[in-house]
Amino acid sequence: METLALVFYIGLMVCCFLCLYRIGRGPSAPDRTVAIDILGTVIVGFCAVLGLVTGKDFYFNIALAWALLSFIGTIALAKFLEGRSFDD
Repeated sequence: METLALVFYIGLMVCCFLCLYRIGRGPSAPDRTVAIDILGTVIVGFCAVLGLVTGKDFYFNIALAWALLSFIGTIALAKFLEGRSFDD
């Protein structure tokens, strides 16, 4: 189980670095927005793997809260980039 978790950690770290590269180097704002959204998903994956390895459920609560906040943040950023206000 720990070997599999290590493989997942390494894969998630590679994804994390690729997302950070796209955030820093992205040619347009929508590309950066997608990279930020994917980075939030990767962090949720880290929390899920950590919860499975340690057996503690509060990591799953953190993952759920992070996923909800990431979704709301992505929607807000998309509306901002579109030029609309939050009331629309």
